[in-house]
Amino acid sequence: MNTIWFPDLTDIDGPKYQVLTESIRQAVLESHLKPTEKLPPVRELAWALKITPGTVARAYKILVDEGVLKAEVGRGTFVAEQNLLEDLLLQFNPKTLPWVEHVDLRSPGLPELGQGILLKDALVDMASGPLDSMYHNYPNDHSDRPAREAVYNWLDTQDLGPFEPDDIVLTHGGQNAITLIFQTVLRGSDPVVFTEELSYTGFRHAARLSRAKIVSIPSDDEGLRPDLLHEAIHTYGGQILCTSPENHNPTVEQTTMRRRQELAEVISRHKLHVIEDDCYRMGRDRLPGYRALIPESAWYISSLSKELTPSLRVGYAVAPKGLANDLRRTRQHSSFGLAVPVAQMAERVLNDPRSVGVAKAVQERVDDYVRIAVNVLGGFDLSWRNGVPLLWLRLPRGWRASAFCRAAEREGVYVRSADDFVLIDGKAPHAIRIAINGRISPEQFEKGLQVLVRLLSNPADAIEV
Repeated sequence: MNTIWFPDLTDIDGPKYQVLTESIRQAVLESHLKPTEKLPPVRELAWALKITPGTVARAYKILVDEGVLKAEVGRGTFVAEQNLLEDLLLQFNPKTLPWVEHVDLRSPGLPELGQGILLKDALVDMASGPLDSMYHNYPNDHSDRPAREAVYNWLDTQDLGPFEPDDIVLTHGGQNAITLIFQTVLRGSDPVVFTEELSYTGFRHAARLSRAKIVSIPSDDEGLRPDLLHEAIHTYGGQILCTSPENHNPTVEQTTMRRRQELAEVISRHKLHVIEDDCYRMGRDRLPGYRALIPESAWYISSLSKELTPSLRVGYAVAPKGLANDLRRTRQHSSFGLAVPVAQMAERVLNDPRSVGVAKAVQERVDDYVRIAVNVLGGFDLSWRNGVPLLWLRLPRGWRASAFCRAAEREGVYVRSADDFVLIDGKAPHAIRIAINGRISPEQFEKGLQVLVRLLSNPADAIEV
């Protein structure tokens, strides 16, 4: 096999197995790989591409399941015979597909319900005002204090325990907050970070940037299991637990209050730090967070992206008592902080009396889309919650997540496989995540869901290919 057809995967931002899967499929489609041709052994290809054998094995398995490749025990992995490939590859060739209107449900999208006016008015106000002396200097604690006070007021109904504006650190979005906290907290040559078995991919990206190892902790119906966290701390000596207890991404589950208290006791006893990612919060009602339970070691992070607008890229961290200055120092060494105009924009938008109404309208519109999804997909194993722009769908027997996502994509509907949310050596359930995309019309959203219903009702083992 000529590996010239494969990209350099070392700096890919996303699941490398997916890129490798698509690369092999494309090589077969374009006849760079011929029918019945043997592919390199898993370890040989992994070495050549500088990736893990698990990544190659996963890509091979997906393509075997699709019928593009076939595996023979004791002989290796081969491209399928010509007669098996012809009909199958037509489905992957975009030139043969009829025009379809794409329905992208991979990431949440906010409906436009007045955010543009808020941003425009904030810009006009800034442009018409006197030239601020802060525009001549680098950002600093003084220049972003009004924005921190605005965030403080925006969060005043959140049960995060006592905190002040000085405990808030502004960041370039929620993902940047995670990375900065890792850089502030992690110590040693081989740091370890814990997270759920299914978890937000940004935790892994931040760990990779920090040269940290991620260890997953199993969950049950109440949330992360404290007994297994305790065992993992003794085994690996981790320093940070990353979790989303309020609106778990991707499963939309909520950690119970009892479980939060049990986990808080383990975290406190072992002097662990915990990052509570609340970036998918919509609305103000929530259970007490870890910062309310263990304020000495809990970091709360969120952003404006899911409530108002992702365009500003403004996130924030409420630091444990006494650690905000450490996080600011890390941010200073990284980027000097938010640009002064961006901080001023955020302050004006959050202080605008119309913002609360806009955020409420956004939540209500998202709930409308959730109701559509429940009506269309309610006959299947669907998890959902009002105020959460995500849906978790467990697939019926006969469907694998990767094959289902590929089948949906061929018909113009894009969703996320459970594979995207597990570690490279983790075992993913046969499930998909569907995001509420308020930038498409309700009618288009429902049409996309109807495509999923048709696929769900005709599992892969019942479809003629």
